[in-house]
Amino acid sequence: MTKLPTRNETSSGCNCLGMTTYRKTWDKDEFAKKAKDRLVAENEPEIVSERKVKRELLRPRDHKVDLDSKLGKTMVVTKDSPSAMQGGYYCKVCDCVVKDSINYLDHINGKKHQRNLGMSMKVERSTLDQVRARFEKNKRKREEEEKNKAEDYDLEARAQERQEEEERQRVLKRQRKKDKKRAANEAQDDDVDPELAAVMGFGGFGK
Repeated sequence: MTKLPTRNETSSGCNCLGMTTYRKTWDKDEFAKKAKDRLVAENEPEIVSERKVKRELLRPRDHKVDLDSKLGKTMVVTKDSPSAMQGGYYCKVCDCVVKDSINYLDHINGKKHQRNLGMSMKVERSTLDQVRARFEKNKRKREEEEKNKAEDYDLEARAQERQEEEERQRVLKRQRKKDKKRAANEAQDDDVDPELAAVMGFGGFGK
């Protein structure tokens, strides 16, 4: 006759009858290792940071983003076409195709793309000297732009001014001729005898 296990024996997980137990078992060694790693991370964070991949700080691009080269062009795309020859904007760093320019800009500015370039999303903190140098550079740039703007005077405006000046000179020249002719006529009238002029039936030249 088979003896049945007692309550204490079944609750302790003893499989005396060869029955399958569904009680969850724990690996003490594994959890001891996790606890040890957690203590190391809390007490010595520099050791944990060495295990992580060190990435460069985020830096500005040294090239212009091409968004216009494929505008208005027709392209035949098949199922066997490579990714770079498909419609849309191709990113060779991530080997993916983005359908429109807005999402393409979001992609190249995103975390995944920067990670594939070996950079993090952290930027270098500027020092006070760097900020002052940047202000000085922008000031010189603005002064040079104003100087170039003054030198590169609008040629059309200059031609218009020259044309207006020539027109004023022509008007003045005609006015001087009229004044000279009027003065000559008045001088001629002064030389004519008034009585002779009355006999001939005219009051004077130029009047």
